[in-house]
Order: sequence, then structure tokens, then C-alpha cells
Amino acid sequence: MRVEDIEVREVMPGFRGRFIHSERTTHVYWEIDPDCPLPEHSHPHEQIVNVLEGTFELVVDGTPHILNAGDIFVVPPDVPHTGVARTPCRILDVFAPVREDYR
Repeated sequence: MRVEDIEVREVMPGFRGRFIHSERTTHVYWEIDPDCPLPEHSHPHEQIVNVLEGTFELVVDGTPHILNAGDIFVVPPDVPHTGVARTPCRILDVFAPVREDYR
């Protein structure tokens, strides 16, 4: 399987993802347009944010973090978070357990 062969879905304006589900995890390869806000939310999944390209401002539990290509951030379950791409971004998010809402 190749990432570019996976169907792209726009989940919200400016957030286009390619979704892979295993038995225990969901991986999402995002392409994110700059200045498109991610609404604050939380979920019962652990989330590992891997910035592949660009700069993303991630706000976790009210604390801002500027993430650049090569940076990784672990968002614990049930912690409110939000964010915005400061440049065009490519991000790989890994969720555990599986995000059934992304199937």
C-alpha cells in the first residue's frame, strides 16, 4: 500500500486526511492548509502528532506548542486541544485505540 493511493477525505475545511486502520490503531496522514483552525476538542484516544512538513501551533490544555517538521507531541486521552497550521502542513497522527468515528 502507498499513502498516495489512499482516498483523501476532507474532514473539515482545510483538513484533508488519508486514513489507515489496524486492529488497534488509526493512522491519519493529514494535509492541512494554513490558517484553518482546528476546533478545541478532546477524545478518549491517545494521539501522537508527527509533523512531517511545515509549522503547526498545537494548544494542549491551554498551553501553546509550536511544532516544526521532525517534532512529535503526545496528546493524552481526554485532554482538550486545538491548533492551527502556520504554514501548509503534512502531519501524521496516530491514535490508539482505533478511531471508529474516522472509519
